[in-house]
Amino acid sequence: MKTLKLLNYAADQWVAGDGGLAEVHSAVTGDVIAETGSNGLDFKAMLDHARKVGGPALRAMTFHERAWMLKDLANAIMARKEELYELNYATGATRTDGWIDIEGGAGTLFSFSSKGRRELPNGRILIDGAMEPLSKGGSFVGQHVFTPLQGVAVHINAFNFPVWGMLEKLGPTLLAGVPAIVKPASATGYLAEACVRIMIEADILPKGALQLVMGGVGDLMDHLTLQDVVSFTGSAQTAMKLQSHPVIARKSVRFIAERDSLNASILGPDAAPGTPEFDLFVKEVAREMTVKAGQKCTAIRRAMAPAEHLDAVQDALSARLAKVRIGDPREEGVTMGALASARQLHDVREQIARLHKQARIVSGNPDHVFPGHEKGAFMEPVLLRTDTPWSADAVHDVEAFGPVSTIMPYKDLEDAIALANRGMGSLALSLFTFDNKVAEEFVLNAGAYHGRMVILDRTSAKESTGHGSPLPVLVHGGPGRAGGGEEMGGIRGVTHYMQRTALQGAPEMLSKVVHQWLPGADKPTGDVHPFRKRISELEIGYTLKTESRTVTLEDVEHFAAFTGDNFYAHMDEEAAKANPIFDGRVAHGYLILSFAAGLFVDPAPGPVLANTGLETLRFQTPLYPGDSMRVELTVKSKSVRDEEKGEVRWAVYVFNQKDEVVATYELMTMNTP
Repeated sequence: MKTLKLLNYAADQWVAGDGGLAEVHSAVTGDVIAETGSNGLDFKAMLDHARKVGGPALRAMTFHERAWMLKDLANAIMARKEELYELNYATGATRTDGWIDIEGGAGTLFSFSSKGRRELPNGRILIDGAMEPLSKGGSFVGQHVFTPLQGVAVHINAFNFPVWGMLEKLGPTLLAGVPAIVKPASATGYLAEACVRIMIEADILPKGALQLVMGGVGDLMDHLTLQDVVSFTGSAQTAMKLQSHPVIARKSVRFIAERDSLNASILGPDAAPGTPEFDLFVKEVAREMTVKAGQKCTAIRRAMAPAEHLDAVQDALSARLAKVRIGDPREEGVTMGALASARQLHDVREQIARLHKQARIVSGNPDHVFPGHEKGAFMEPVLLRTDTPWSADAVHDVEAFGPVSTIMPYKDLEDAIALANRGMGSLALSLFTFDNKVAEEFVLNAGAYHGRMVILDRTSAKESTGHGSPLPVLVHGGPGRAGGGEEMGGIRGVTHYMQRTALQGAPEMLSKVVHQWLPGADKPTGDVHPFRKRISELEIGYTLKTESRTVTLEDVEHFAAFTGDNFYAHMDEEAAKANPIFDGRVAHGYLILSFAAGLFVDPAPGPVLANTGLETLRFQTPLYPGDSMRVELTVKSKSVRDEEKGEVRWAVYVFNQKDEVVATYELMTMNTP
């Protein structure tokens, strides 16, 4: 392939670096395939452009509009994915490795788009939790909310996943309404640049929403403010250097790090050779060593087994690794390609040498030269073993970021937990056991040290995503050595780029601010039944107050006979009186819900398409035979999903004849816009 001239994307223009370009080499052939650099960029101007142009444009959009934008970006990437796969081979990755990076990255955008439309309002302010009453009379309340930061998210990414690593940060950032400046690692930056080109050429993003730096970041950090965020993936050394930058410290700039991680996998004490869990363990350790040539932040670096099974683990793993075919990832049958660069190969060999001082190599030769691929960054999978893990500090402190893992024994479950935690913080831990007591003990005593724990057994294995697959709906991050960050995790990841603010005021005022009815806010009524109104016609707080209905003993007994619910509190007067909660027989809770629907439903076809469920149901006051009940149905919030439908949330209050609250819940209906 011809040498690519990689460009920066600054202030909505593609800009070449001004001299001092660095050469980027193919991981497979060693040939120069790209030139990259960022000299000459005005980083202060880039930050200003993002804040003054990109930020306001994104904040003007609703969460749903941003979510649809993410879906369009993902579709644009998928439509041109073959262009990315072609470049992917030069990184040393196989097609399967590239699928994780390229289609996995697009899939992350799809996921955040879906969650944004399902879980976020079609508005611009996100409510955080329930309203807090602050006064006796109810005229002064509190409500936590999230609003977008008014700065820039600076994304500094690692070399191993140039597409996914960029998009897993970009998805929640854009959904939050914050512009981003992306800085990929130089070794594989050509793949990230190609992906950014696809997104820019799709003409989906507003101006200033995304910029790209294809080299060093110069004085960019000097111009950060309290409204900015730095999201970093890479080594602990670089993370500490960035985090200690005087501007970040002085201005309390948010810093999210995902860095070194000596992840562990544990063969449970019950998982002896011959059990499904033993076979799964061996398969997973081998896979984590070879996928992406072991260049995964979640890869298994330490594999632990009961002392009596360690020889069997070594034999099974060595046999499996011997079947790995290493070579040009374009070639059919190749199952592991090259490391990302010659520099990376050198670094991994250096780390293996450090490990080798305390652990012996039992499979693989780190110095093997592959005929015909002498200039490529190829390496055999290397399995080490230590029989004295508590005196071999290096295996718990040194990460060889390649196809490298160390097996070690443990004495008992307590010892296994302590060894796992000796890594001082990891992104992922996997436990192979069919014993739920073992799993419970591990979670209780090791959970605080690990960002994600995967419990694999014969039941979950077939559908499991395995030890090392970060998922957009789950938190990706870990404590201690892993950096203390929590990326993704669904909407949790979005709020990293937002500010939580505690609002205080009158319920009516706050209701207008957050575009959601809050208890105590006004409840306007009208002559038109709310079920006869389309979403666009419904006013937040619009309320239907129904007539009353008396609930009789015959109603209770008929409901019991019809449903089969003959619980004593409904059918036995003496037993009900003996109950410390009731004064006698009471109406069924679900009878109350059914009668409530009968009071407020307008049966004719119209804007209401379907009842999709109810949430937060609470029964607060018993309803006795002879009591009456009425309902107040209030529009709590509304959200248009597409041209054909949207969701309305209704606050439902059921009162008795004394105006005591009998039941409360939120009803969801699907309505026409």
